[in-house]
Amino acid sequence: MQSAEIELKFPVTNVDILHEQLLGLGFHLDTPRTYEQNTLFDTPERRLRSTGQLLRLRQYGERTVVTHKRHPDDEDPSETRYKVRIETETEVGEAPATEEIFRNLGYLPTFRYEKFRSEWSHPAHPGTHLVVDETPIGDYAELEGPRGWIDRMLAELGVDPAACITLSYGKLFLEWKARTGSPAEDLTFAQIPSPEYEPELIPS
Repeated sequence: MQSAEIELKFPVTNVDILHEQLLGLGFHLDTPRTYEQNTLFDTPERRLRSTGQLLRLRQYGERTVVTHKRHPDDEDPSETRYKVRIETETEVGEAPATEEIFRNLGYLPTFRYEKFRSEWSHPAHPGTHLVVDETPIGDYAELEGPRGWIDRMLAELGVDPAACITLSYGKLFLEWKARTGSPAEDLTFAQIPSPEYEPELIPS
């Protein structure tokens, strides 16, 4: 399935309080907190990254999904407030087999990142989406939908638009490494351990 994706992230200081706010605003919890593992693939020359593309293999609960993202053909270079991407994704059967196919085609794993994600929707606003991601370097929420809806939700949640970001988790990780001097190579709970996350819930 292919779609145009408009999204905006903001940092979350207290996940429980955010969940209470969402319930108060009429949001519905579609997927409870679930462990998610992502692997990005690229050629040794980083051809995809150099052309603004992404190839990702995601394991989310019982689902395994392949996603390709790219910039829109008619992208407005002055649009910096929102992240806009053309996304094509499909569910696949086995992650190891899919990874082997990628390797045989010359696409190798370049970056891995993990999080716990919960997914929310609002019955009055079909086609919109809010996710809460708990990562080893902090918690974030991501709003996806029309620009006007995103702005309304930020206002209702009391989020300062100046605090919002469009960076990917890969770029957030690189910024975090620069600030902390961490030797971690991937954004994983094994490389960035935290007492907040239960190791028994993270597949080995």
